[in-house]
Amino acid sequence: MFIYNKNMSTTMTVLNPCIFFVQTEEGFAQKASLDLTEAGYHPMIIPDLQEALAEVEKFRPSMLVIDRTLAGDAGLTLCQQLRKAETQIFIIMLIPKETVEERVACLESGADDYLVKPYHQEAFLRLVRFYLQPTITVKEQLRFRELVLDLTTRRLFLNDKAIDLTMKEFELLKYLMSHPREVLTREQILENVWGYDFQGESNVIEVYIRYLRLKMESEGHKRLIHTVRGVGYVLRES
Repeated sequence: MFIYNKNMSTTMTVLNPCIFFVQTEEGFAQKASLDLTEAGYHPMIIPDLQEALAEVEKFRPSMLVIDRTLAGDAGLTLCQQLRKAETQIFIIMLIPKETVEERVACLESGADDYLVKPYHQEAFLRLVRFYLQPTITVKEQLRFRELVLDLTTRRLFLNDKAIDLTMKEFELLKYLMSHPREVLTREQILENVWGYDFQGESNVIEVYIRYLRLKMESEGHKRLIHTVRGVGYVLRES
């Protein structure tokens, strides 16, 4: 584990995959850093949001973990600044509870995903591995009409145009594309995408269906994910 000191020499080299913790709670950062080190990553704790932009440029980390609840909206602002600079880095926001408002604020600021506090080792490492797993050479794909979901890069291709997905967007679309033209109940989706122990809001599926539709229909493409009122959702032509 490495804790950044702004007075240290700028010649230090950090090998990827490097993960920054930007102004996160000390307990969370310490526990997560130890687990990341054991898993083969290089964690760095950046205590000052004002230093974060300069350190991202210097060390080129693979991922940023930012606490949404600290320093007001400074974490969201940092995320927006990084996206405006077209910085290619995965950004995970820590949120206090899973609400629609928190999810929307994080994702619309440009974050790739979010994680609900307090720290849970399995959930955190699963999210990190999802975004930073090494590229594998054998390609697996799911196809439906003009949709191609690449299971190795976790990217969606719509008429050959690449669309980036968050972890939950990917898992939800993967489940739908694995059962084309089959009406899937909300209970089936929650069980297979969110798991038995999901404790979030009851409308979480609707929120992520909306995210997927916005991305898939942004250029006038016809709707492929349809609502079956009172039952669930289905992937079909019309």
